[in-house]
Amino acid sequence: MDPVEYKPLYWLRLRRMRIATDVGGTFTDLIEYDTDEAGRPVHFVTHKVDSTPPEFERGVMDAVAAVDAKQATFFVHGSTVVINALLSRNGAKTGLVTTRGFRDVLEIARGDRPDLYNFYFRKPPPFIPRYRRREISERMDAQGGVLRPPELTELPNIVEDFRRDGVESIAICFLHAYANSENEQAVARELMRLWPEVSVLASSDICREWREYERTSTAVLSAFVYPVTFRYLDTLARGLRKKGFAITPHIMQSNGGITTIETAARNPVSMVESGPAGGVLGAVALGEQLGERNLATVDIGGTTAKCSLIPDLDPKITTDYYIERTPTNPGYPIKTPVIEIVEIGSGGGSIAFLDDGAKLHVGPKSAGAQPGPAVYGRGGTAPTTTDAHILTRRIDANNLLGGRISPDLDAVNAAFTPLAEQLQLPIPNIARGILRLANTDMANALKLVSVNKGYDPRDFTLVAFGGGGALHAVSLGEALRFAKVIVPPHPAVFSAWGMLVADWRQDFLRTLITALSPSTAASVADGFEQLKQHALTTVERYEDATGMTVECYADLRYQGQEHTVKIPFSSTIEDNLERFHDAHSRAYSFKLDRQVELVTMHVTIRRHTNKTRLQELTCLGKTLEQAQKGTRVVDFDEDGCHKTNIYDRGALEPRMCVKGPAIIEEEASTCLLPPGRSATVDTFGNLHLTIHS
Repeated sequence: MDPVEYKPLYWLRLRRMRIATDVGGTFTDLIEYDTDEAGRPVHFVTHKVDSTPPEFERGVMDAVAAVDAKQATFFVHGSTVVINALLSRNGAKTGLVTTRGFRDVLEIARGDRPDLYNFYFRKPPPFIPRYRRREISERMDAQGGVLRPPELTELPNIVEDFRRDGVESIAICFLHAYANSENEQAVARELMRLWPEVSVLASSDICREWREYERTSTAVLSAFVYPVTFRYLDTLARGLRKKGFAITPHIMQSNGGITTIETAARNPVSMVESGPAGGVLGAVALGEQLGERNLATVDIGGTTAKCSLIPDLDPKITTDYYIERTPTNPGYPIKTPVIEIVEIGSGGGSIAFLDDGAKLHVGPKSAGAQPGPAVYGRGGTAPTTTDAHILTRRIDANNLLGGRISPDLDAVNAAFTPLAEQLQLPIPNIARGILRLANTDMANALKLVSVNKGYDPRDFTLVAFGGGGALHAVSLGEALRFAKVIVPPHPAVFSAWGMLVADWRQDFLRTLITALSPSTAASVADGFEQLKQHALTTVERYEDATGMTVECYADLRYQGQEHTVKIPFSSTIEDNLERFHDAHSRAYSFKLDRQVELVTMHVTIRRHTNKTRLQELTCLGKTLEQAQKGTRVVDFDEDGCHKTNIYDRGALEPRMCVKGPAIIEEEASTCLLPPGRSATVDTFGNLHLTIHS
């Protein structure tokens, strides 16, 4: 997939240059994909630079400098700015205005604790301290009836106190505002009149689902990141204009769709899983092109590993999303549509350490881009997963980012020496142990999205990407016995490529609890129609609605249950009930002869975009021997140390078969083939790995 040379000026006018950038915790990726008038790919460029926290837009500008901005016809961007602001607590000083008597909803939170036998458990502290959470007299009933309009005369004193305290952003969350936003909107208007400079976000503009704590948390976290996100997106847009971009930038959202930069700025938490969603969409496009319907994905970057399941090429959307949730921490809920992704702190930069009981752990703390793994020679002193790959010679120290990073092997040995002394083991054994632990953690994450959801991995094809995906692909494929394992072309920038195949999309959800039966069919249909009209009206304020389609989903449950199952919703009650019973049986292994309830209506507005397809490889008649770069002895752990053939992926042609022990290298990724395994190249340059079942 080498880039095609640029053509004369008359051809340039026919080019369609599509650009995507993806900001990760360690690297910022750029992909430029050009097509001709017929949509055929003719030019392909990738670029990878260091991320630049906390000013991530600088890294984007560094990457964009590698392309001719004036030729761009489409630009989409995925960013970690929201999740990083939340995790680092680097947001705005935020205040909360809520219903009188509900000031402590964030403090009360939920009574369940993830670690049942931990008597030292403490709930995580709220993002807003109690003195910046203020009450106002107002009341709404659960059906949306106004019991008491808001006392707007109470707001001036609140504003005065917030001004004095330096508040930059205000969240509003009233009881039952999901059913009727009238009181919230009145207070929002008055706050903006009294204090035009402050950011104001009402929960009803972000989330129309019930559950008071989760909705309040969502409103607060949205307000917390709103000024940061707005400044970031504004700076990004200005920077792109200076670079010569004349087009409107698009932003990748967590729901797997793209939207305009203005729409994303109004709802910042829609970007909380912006980058990882691109990888899932890329896998869907890959599956469609290859005829693979059931996929699992593992995206291994420098900081984290992200896993998702895509049955029948349909990514699952959930609003049960949490940040900082661990087996001992309940985390903070955010009710925003997100593709179901399990993310763990296990990537190339994950740091290995010993706990108080001298037990070895890998992650979640990461060395990031600065200082990075010890081998980067930038001052890193802690042993990381990448350093372990270097020690086992699975990664060529002289081929880091295509040779752009000069290795510091003395720093690697120095980083591992303390662990070796404490464990009284040779350094090579420590390196193998780190890689085993990393594989185990990633396999467990894949189980969470497959086995734990009632799916058999043997029915799915694993798509491995990210800078480290191909290194762990065989081990993860064999651990869960996937039917196939595929490593796509340029896996290190695959999430950015996935953004180029995303549709424009917005989701609208509203809680409406009612029995699902023939007698309620008319009222349910009316509820969906009202939500559809609201969705279309909202979209048409900011977007051209031409070519948009409407999809309906519903969150259903058995009467008496707490949680729900989402299904595509049709106009036929009997069909919906059958779908729910089947989905519930798959997820929980049983179904009941009991009344089914509708809990939340979900409407998706979508406009399909011109899809970017993988470029077909050109057969030049090369032999496999011509693609070989050399040999080196590689440690394959339980498969032993072997003299291993090293291949250049860019020189491989369709139908070539590489047999292990072998390593296939490209600029930012390495594919590991232990003895007895092999990789076959298809028409588009994908590697199809054979594994032991």
